[in-house]
Amino acid sequence: MPDKPSVLFVCVHNAGRSQMAAAWLTRLAGDRVEVRSAGSEPADTVNPAVVETMREVGIDISTETPKVLTIEAVQASDVCITMGCGDACPVFPGKRYLDWTLADPAGQDTAAVRPIRDQIKGLVEELIAEIAPSDPSGPAQAPRRPAAQAPPTSAPSPRA
Repeated sequence: MPDKPSVLFVCVHNAGRSQMAAAWLTRLAGDRVEVRSAGSEPADTVNPAVVETMREVGIDISTETPKVLTIEAVQASDVCITMGCGDACPVFPGKRYLDWTLADPAGQDTAAVRPIRDQIKGLVEELIAEIAPSDPSGPAQAPRRPAAQAPPTSAPSPRA
């Protein structure tokens, strides 16, 4: 994997799943990963329910537009992740291909899109851990804080 890996997310319309995945990867990995998304049959606009559910988590994708899948986009990417587009993604040697099985948010309301959004976030977090883990000397994202614990009910433990 190069210093800055490149990921391409592909779904049929590039209006839902691939847009959410690209937005999550951009948010969570920052400049450690180059991010692309495209569709085999791109829609005219991003799904409004997808825009709204991403806004709920502080990510604005309202200005994104669906893009057509090109051979050049695949060639320029180290990892190509498909989401329900079948065999539409061209295959080139030396690329890594993953297929994420996700429900299609097309025609769904925000309540139905939220679990898809959250599932995509989890998959993106796993991908980041594998291809672009945080540099311990300067993580690109804020470190995770441990869950709050209840104060001890007895005397504190002796320090080592």
